[in-house]
Amino acid sequence: MNTLIAIIGLGVLCLLFEIFNLRKAIVPITIIGLLGVLGLTISEFNSTESYYNNMIVVSKFSSTFSSLFIVLTIFLVALGHNFYENHQSKISDYIAIKIFLLAGAVAMVSFGNLAMFFLGIEVLSISLYILAASDRMNLKSNEAGMKYFLMGSFASGIILFGICLIYGAMGSFDVTEISELSQSAELPIWFPIGIVLVTIGMLFKIAAVPFHFWAPDVYEGSPALTTALMSTLAKVVAMATLYKLLSVMNADISESFKIIVVVISMASMTVGNIMALRQTNVKRMLAFSGVSHAGFMLMTLLSLSTSAGSLLYYASAYSLSGIAAFSVILYVCKNRDNEDIVNFHGLGKTNPLLAAILTAALLSMAGIPIFAGFFAKLVLFNQTILAGYLALVIVAVVNSIISVGYYFKLILAMYTKEPNEERKGTPVIIYAVAVIAIVLNIVLGLFPSFVLDLLA
Repeated sequence: MNTLIAIIGLGVLCLLFEIFNLRKAIVPITIIGLLGVLGLTISEFNSTESYYNNMIVVSKFSSTFSSLFIVLTIFLVALGHNFYENHQSKISDYIAIKIFLLAGAVAMVSFGNLAMFFLGIEVLSISLYILAASDRMNLKSNEAGMKYFLMGSFASGIILFGICLIYGAMGSFDVTEISELSQSAELPIWFPIGIVLVTIGMLFKIAAVPFHFWAPDVYEGSPALTTALMSTLAKVVAMATLYKLLSVMNADISESFKIIVVVISMASMTVGNIMALRQTNVKRMLAFSGVSHAGFMLMTLLSLSTSAGSLLYYASAYSLSGIAAFSVILYVCKNRDNEDIVNFHGLGKTNPLLAAILTAALLSMAGIPIFAGFFAKLVLFNQTILAGYLALVIVAVVNSIISVGYYFKLILAMYTKEPNEERKGTPVIIYAVAVIAIVLNIVLGLFPSFVLDLLA
């Protein structure tokens, strides 16, 4: 609860800095504030408390995921320093929106009441709609914002309808009461239908097949920093929330429901990877890559009681490599009309360090050893085999091999092609974010128990 109040206070402070014309201090003060909030969140790790009639519940799950979200937001805010240098008058708005988005994310993993869950998802979604369409003079950005707004509104409507059916069946929005009532022998038919509708709405938010159609266009059209936010923070928040929803409401997933999860997981991996093979635009490629990673993360739903730690580990590994990759993309594609692979030709010769970081990030996503992405997949596969879904693991392994194809297409472009231009000096902040993110990824790969044991 203290975390949520501190984040909202920080967002208001950003807006006040604009009033007093202290724009240059916004990014550093926000980062310092977020580090303070991170310390506050970690201090609440071992406490289990509820606030305001169980509206907000602080637990190990909410504290660990909130900490991950804050770390990702620190990276995204730091990258904003250079990204918004041509929009000095609006920098406070952009940074404040990201902070308020973080407040929605924390509410989504800390809810003890379905009303609070819906408030969190709306705060997060509205912030994303604004950021997607924030490049007002760009037709693609306007299109991305409009598409995301329309599709997101439908998804929110489906979630709200599902919540209404759950309330109609149980007579309460409180997840503890819903969990207790769901143990009864005679459950109204509205309860499982409500759970299914809420799940469908959340599958849209994580861009799982067949609810992924918005992702490639929105990722490509949005400003690059917004795409980075969507593919890392927003996706991880939605997945963690779906996991919490199904576990806290004691939605004892039936075998038929699990089969549907398996099918969606297989479809997301396969469709995401096959479509990514055909892309020449790096942002579209990473959008389809994100669809396949959503399929991997859905595997945690097959063993709800034991897989919270592995979901946290996979989410950390995926989002850190995503931040590292997008740091390099922001540098290479700055002042460009597109993010085609052609722009990356010869990066290994003109800027070896950034080329190495992007290579490491892509190898982590592909699941190559020493990087956290490999161990995250290993843990996930092990749990899925124990849950009795060997066929899903075989499909996942095949898809991991396919993903190497399009990741290496970008790596080969950096090292085997001739540079098509001279690159100017790289901002220090790009180096700092990219290096810290990939080092954290490697550290998690070398010491996986550090994260896995947090929610054991």
